[in-house]
Amino acid sequence: MSAKILVVEDDENLGATLKSFLRDEGHNVELAPNLSRARENNLGDFELVILDWMLPDGQGIDFLREIRAAGHTGPVIMLTARTEVIDKVVGLESGADDYLTKPFEPRELAARIRVQLRHQSEKGESQQSVQEVITLGDLKIDMGRREITFKGELKEFTKMEFDFLVLLAESPNRAFSREEILNKVWGYENYPSTRTVDTHVLQIRQKLYDELIETVRGVGYRLRFNDA
Repeated sequence: MSAKILVVEDDENLGATLKSFLRDEGHNVELAPNLSRARENNLGDFELVILDWMLPDGQGIDFLREIRAAGHTGPVIMLTARTEVIDKVVGLESGADDYLTKPFEPRELAARIRVQLRHQSEKGESQQSVQEVITLGDLKIDMGRREITFKGELKEFTKMEFDFLVLLAESPNRAFSREEILNKVWGYENYPSTRTVDTHVLQIRQKLYDELIETVRGVGYRLRFNDA
């Protein structure tokens, strides 16, 4: 599966290596050595972004938050020399789809790219068959626009908050375990901690109302909805 890929990497040798290798894999690759050059591109033209964390004119993690806030939903793979678990958590929490620490084998990156492109393709196919708008009382979720309104007021949601709420809203009153939520929303089976689920529940409750997401003792959470 070929794709147009933006590689944001300031290491000249690594950038050239990745560009050559990925082109040999059949991809169309654009290389940006810094954030300024990355911002000159229309991200909508790319199926995937490979993003270094530390760049000469800023941090890739800030650029990631910026493009997610702007509505870019395409897969992003972070590249970094940071190996601490907390850094991985921050990267994934900020909207990264995958995280690869340096040094790494280009073949592993190629494999991860294939996984992300496959997930993106499956997501596109499934979204064609799902309902475009979920309405539960005063809560309205527009899947196409990725917008959430409550009592007619548009609410600001991060990518993960939106995906989390959609998961619960698609199956109202069904209890999800924290592990299942992590796997389905974050797509990361061995996530460092389930506490991130609790944090997102708190954030969503603050943006909507406390009783919307109910704690199921010994299990996890469910979105409570009575259509009577």
